[in-house]
Amino acid sequence: MVMDRTGKADGPGGCVHLRGMTWDHPRGYAGLEAASDLYAQSNNVDIKWDRRSLQAFADADIAELADRYDFIVLDHPHVGLIADAGCLLPLPVPDDAQSASLGGSLESYIWNDCLWALPLDGACQMAVERADLAAKRLPSWEAVFDAKPGDYRVATPLLPVDAFDMMMTLVAGRGEERLPYSPDQFTSDDNGHLALNVLKALYRLGPSDAVRWNPIHVLEAMATSDDFAYSPCLFGYINYARPGFRTHQLSYCDLPSFAGSDLKRGILGGAGIGVSAGCKEPEAAIAFVRWVTSEPVQSGFYLENEGQPAHRATWQAKADDQDYAGFLGGARNTMESAWTRPRDIWFLGFVDDVCEIFPDFFLQDRSAESMMSAINTIYRHHAARKVLI
Repeated sequence: MVMDRTGKADGPGGCVHLRGMTWDHPRGYAGLEAASDLYAQSNNVDIKWDRRSLQAFADADIAELADRYDFIVLDHPHVGLIADAGCLLPLPVPDDAQSASLGGSLESYIWNDCLWALPLDGACQMAVERADLAAKRLPSWEAVFDAKPGDYRVATPLLPVDAFDMMMTLVAGRGEERLPYSPDQFTSDDNGHLALNVLKALYRLGPSDAVRWNPIHVLEAMATSDDFAYSPCLFGYINYARPGFRTHQLSYCDLPSFAGSDLKRGILGGAGIGVSAGCKEPEAAIAFVRWVTSEPVQSGFYLENEGQPAHRATWQAKADDQDYAGFLGGARNTMESAWTRPRDIWFLGFVDDVCEIFPDFFLQDRSAESMMSAINTIYRHHAARKVLI
């Protein structure tokens, strides 16, 4: 008999049974499931994975999940809340931490001097193109202001959370990455207005449906039709750069920058894997976490089964491999310079409230000045409730 959550089975062998929660895309589950099956063959540890949607991945209550699962695949902006709740176990820092962390991936899971997850999956906001369609890249962000629909055959994911992430990437691309900017403003007026105006110009370049699209929607449209040739900013998925994953193969490239600057500062994304504080077999769980995030596994079985590696050595070793070069080679410069969003306990609630008002910015043609004022009001509301630390 196997215990409902975790533990050792009754009977010979004493197999440890663990359960994890990841997200419902091949990038999120295929590599983990394949690696778990391989691990079971020699370690007497059986691991089963459940999946949640991409939106649920961003919105999930980690403390609630930790009551039901031994492993949680998570986004690093949750670490402030995780540390506050104590719902995950602090993990040992890997011996190769200094050389392994790509674009601050490992550092993004450190809070209150504890490491709450190990980098499993590496990503940031980057650009993508259909090379076979001779895609024309934006020479600068300012180029969108004079562009006409069809000039770049562009599609940009403008679902509220993606639009707000892109706004922060644009602000960081102006050199302003210490957010919030001040006790009263989330960003400076100049950079906030400029970023919002770029977003509005991209919306006008179309398609209008992009206000309901996340990166997967855009990547699917680019990889399965000839409607779009270029997207200047989205979170990259390695799967779409692999030959045969979809009808058309995509290639990733660096973000545009602002005129007169070479600065490209995409928001760090990706995912980490943490262990529940309630896990009944913590040593076995931590051993698996360390194994699946190690370079040999990341460069081998995990990568070969649709996983998107976070280990720097894997990105270096596989950058010229024809199966992965369209992502690991083309996106590496942007990934190395990625920056980390706020992770304080106030941040996720603030993002939720901002996302509530973002559709009107596009659909009701709200001005950048009015939108920035509303964002700052929401920011001050969260700060005033004393959740800012």
